[in-house]
Amino acid sequence: MKPAPFSFIRPTSLDEALAALAADSHAKVLAGGQSLIPLLSMRLAAPSTLVDINGLSDLAYVRSDETGVRLGALARHAEVEADLGARRVQPLLSKALRMVAHATIRNRGTTVGSIVHADASAEMPVVLCLLGGSVTAASSGGTRTVPAEELYVGPLETTLRPDEIATEAFFPALPADTGVAFDEISRRHGDYALCGVAATVQADASGSVTSVRAGYLSVCEVPTVVDLTDAFSDGRVTDAALRDAAELAVASLEPEGDIHATADYRAHLARVLTRRVVGQAHDDRISRRTGGAA
Repeated sequence: MKPAPFSFIRPTSLDEALAALAADSHAKVLAGGQSLIPLLSMRLAAPSTLVDINGLSDLAYVRSDETGVRLGALARHAEVEADLGARRVQPLLSKALRMVAHATIRNRGTTVGSIVHADASAEMPVVLCLLGGSVTAASSGGTRTVPAEELYVGPLETTLRPDEIATEAFFPALPADTGVAFDEISRRHGDYALCGVAATVQADASGSVTSVRAGYLSVCEVPTVVDLTDAFSDGRVTDAALRDAAELAVASLEPEGDIHATADYRAHLARVLTRRVVGQAHDDRISRRTGGAA
């Protein structure tokens, strides 16, 4: 199929792009286009105007400091994955980005675009939620910061307004004595995950675990984060504690079934991946503490 007819604008400034969105409530922003273009071709999206922001080079940045990593709206997945500063400050980014589709998609797709596309099967929305990140949204009326926990309201639906552009995503830095891990299961390499899990494990100075959190993608209608700390009440990561964490996770989730997997099968995958990924995050924490993390 071919897209429905639309007007096309390629602004040379952010103000010009915001003015175009303010003038047309049915306009859509084009950045990487790896999600939007297929929707247009299948006529699942039919904007009256396409606002191409690829000329706004000021939004093509990856910036890292002791507080975290900031990604401009035009930062490509591959650029973020390869950025040494981002990998050092928040290593979960590169771990998750390796799982995004194929290299050709990562070369063009934008991380901020994936976040605000709000596909519950995508990797970066759940990473933003797990880490407690945020998105900066700009409109002709000004800018505002939207915390991750307030961003997602339904499948492919966020709290961003039609006249807003997500100009930046912020991911907090990895706290001290914390490990991270990410894994997913898909039918074929590069496919959307049937289930994916990201995890963080934090400990105190004595090595006793104080916080365990996991984020789930392609399980519920929106990216979902579960606090699993109660399963590790004695501060140790044991096989029994990992099993308890898996059961706690499944009890907290509402898996969705579709043509790719039943709800029961997704619950099974959530159990398996919770045990695996939380264990890997714990190992990562120990490795970082001893100076062996990559």
